[in-house]
Amino acid sequence: MVIDLIVKQEIDGYSAFVPSIKNCEAWADNEEKAIEKVLDIVEFYLRIPKEKILVDKARKEVNETVYKLVFDKR
Repeated sequence: MVIDLIVKQEIDGYSAFVPSIKNCEAWADNEEKAIEKVLDIVEFYLRIPKEKILVDKARKEVNETVYKLVFDKR
């Protein structure tokens, strides 16, 4: 399964969210921490260990980076 993770650079840090999972969003002072926090939420909602989720950078725009989360839901 593949879902999007979007990280936006804000004035005071970074916000990260997964559009396909309701309320799956986080904020941190740097991009790596924001991604880590969102992965904790994904792990909770989907019951998939973070270690089994591949985070692949898909594209970067001006203030936004799109990642693909790749995992096997079985």
